[in-house]
Amino acid sequence: MSTDLPVSARLAWWGTAWLRGQVVTDLLLDAVIGDEATHAVAGLGHLGLGAPADTSRGTGTGTETLLGGLARLRAEGATSFGAAFPVEGDLVGLGGPAGFNTEAVEAGEAVVVAGADVGLVPVTVGAATTWVAHRAVRRQLPDVGEADRALRQELLAAADALARLEVARWRPEVADHLMNLRHRAPLSAPDGVPARCVELAARGLQAVAVVELALVDDGGAISAAEAQARRDALTPLERAGRRALVAACSPEVWPPA
Repeated sequence: MSTDLPVSARLAWWGTAWLRGQVVTDLLLDAVIGDEATHAVAGLGHLGLGAPADTSRGTGTGTETLLGGLARLRAEGATSFGAAFPVEGDLVGLGGPAGFNTEAVEAGEAVVVAGADVGLVPVTVGAATTWVAHRAVRRQLPDVGEADRALRQELLAAADALARLEVARWRPEVADHLMNLRHRAPLSAPDGVPARCVELAARGLQAVAVVELALVDDGGAISAAEAQARRDALTPLERAGRRALVAACSPEVWPPA
């Protein structure tokens, strides 16, 4: 995971703003699709949802444009889009069923559509992404404040652990990233996303990026034991980073405006 906002987070933020009338359609599509060529939604018809809002937007294969799919979800009662960033053993942001969870873990991310009981898993091939629809059930989410506090604690703990393990000796850029946690590139967010959540998402992304960097080639470890020690020290930070990102990108738990 890089420090760029993942596609599921973009759909969560801009899709929710679009549902609430806070951004126009063109801004929604530009933000979600980004530099890719196209996005589509597949499988909504198989879930027993209504016909596409505009059948001319379909392909005849059960796939419709991103806008067509989102419009159908809105017609089905969607109230918000929330992101999930699960890994095996930590299904944060997911509530099931098992088939949806499995696909989301494989992709590393997903979107849960509140009010429509639908989950969307992004599958990217080349410059095209297809959001594959699944049934989804109500999920439990980390509280924004709880996720914020946990991330701050794990950042301090990880910095201490990495110093003891002399990671900077092998990967000085990791130490540089940890020292520059207060100097992050700002994330772009639509109206309606709380400023606290925008800042939390940025710190969550940065924490996960630090972990990935530190674990490249096992952090330059000279022994298997040292490699495992570094992994053990960083696993809680990676988990806290993902949970922070989920809370920041889940309107169900956003603080009131």
